[in-house]
Amino acid sequence: MQVEKYAIDNHNSDLLAKHIKKFEFIASDISQVKDIVQKLKDFQVAIPSWALGTGGTRFGRFSGGGEPRTLEEKIEDVGLLHKLNQSGGAISLHIPWDIPQNPTAIKSLAVQHGLRFDAVNSNTFQDQKDQELSYKFGSLQHVDKAVRKQAIDHNIEVIRHGVELGSDSITVWLSDGSCFPGQLNFRKAFQRTLDSLKEIYAALPANWKMFVEYKAFEPNFYSMTVGDWGQSLLYANKLGPQAYTLVDLGHHLPNANIEQIVALLLGEGKLGGFHFNDSKYGDDDLTVGSINPYQLFLIFNELVEGMDARSMNHATDLGWMIDASHNVKDPLEDLLQSVEAIKIAYAQALLVDTKALQQAQDQSDVARAQEILQQAYRTDVRPLVAEARLQAGGALDPLGLFRTHKVREQLIKERGQKTVATGL
Repeated sequence: MQVEKYAIDNHNSDLLAKHIKKFEFIASDISQVKDIVQKLKDFQVAIPSWALGTGGTRFGRFSGGGEPRTLEEKIEDVGLLHKLNQSGGAISLHIPWDIPQNPTAIKSLAVQHGLRFDAVNSNTFQDQKDQELSYKFGSLQHVDKAVRKQAIDHNIEVIRHGVELGSDSITVWLSDGSCFPGQLNFRKAFQRTLDSLKEIYAALPANWKMFVEYKAFEPNFYSMTVGDWGQSLLYANKLGPQAYTLVDLGHHLPNANIEQIVALLLGEGKLGGFHFNDSKYGDDDLTVGSINPYQLFLIFNELVEGMDARSMNHATDLGWMIDASHNVKDPLEDLLQSVEAIKIAYAQALLVDTKALQQAQDQSDVARAQEILQQAYRTDVRPLVAEARLQAGGALDPLGLFRTHKVREQLIKERGQKTVATGL
């Protein structure tokens, strides 16, 4: 379904006076407000095609109805989100869940919705229908060369699909590992995985990037072949300049200092991008910023400082994407909330007085450093984010408009109550 421009205009008209009052109040204290608003307008977050339906756990899945049944409908849903917030201008596909049967038509549809194709994602963590060999005991690490070749060929196929759609990167996440001591020879598994990744890397077009994602545990619980950022960095360094580490915020053990990891990877020039979500215990895939928004801000503080130090473009030099599972919430509402949380954390980081913070650090003034960070974090930047949306043509209150226009109810009427999207 579509939300027409006049509906957004009417919505904004009702809220405009209140918004102007809030925006002018905060803008009066920010000398670089125009620059910050422009950076917020430029900053886009890719929406994953697999997260447009209801998520689930190994115990069950409870669809809310009206889920996209085809890749075309998934693109329409991302286009709807982007129209509301003007911040989700890219879609990331997972192959083979979303194989484009007609790449030209799919690419054209995306353009109609103002979208581009972000990183394509391979899937060797589950067996597909009619798959010849099983990934039960791994894919790129498997002791059987035939299984490894099957996984390599799949990744190369994913690259081919990405080239047809205009993507310029592939994310490789491996569930490979072991559940019990003695099951696996760690050194040999690492080497087999590296050899397999080298074959995939050799198939990259010259302008492409490979993102090597890591995860501390699950589905293997004793060891993961790419279990942390250090292992991912080892692979990326050994593969070459087109290989990078990808950070999923949920793929760490509890209390990991993710902001320090981000800073070090940036310093090495090996940070490729992000999968945004939030967690309480492990890879919970919760709404971004719903559990620990201060950590999200601290991560963005390191990103802004580190990217500026390397003269990087905030909007284009790293890959930004959401990877969440909406088990009990409307997926589209959840994604709107996640994008908003990301933009808020980014805006807060842009407010940090980096010169004063550097001075406090050089003087070992711990209390002053804390005050500088928390001053930015405690600033209500929502009017800045809303102003960026307004200038870009989006809604002042995307979630409110979504509910007022009963978007989910309309999708159920169009698609049915029992539809279930492919993906998580």
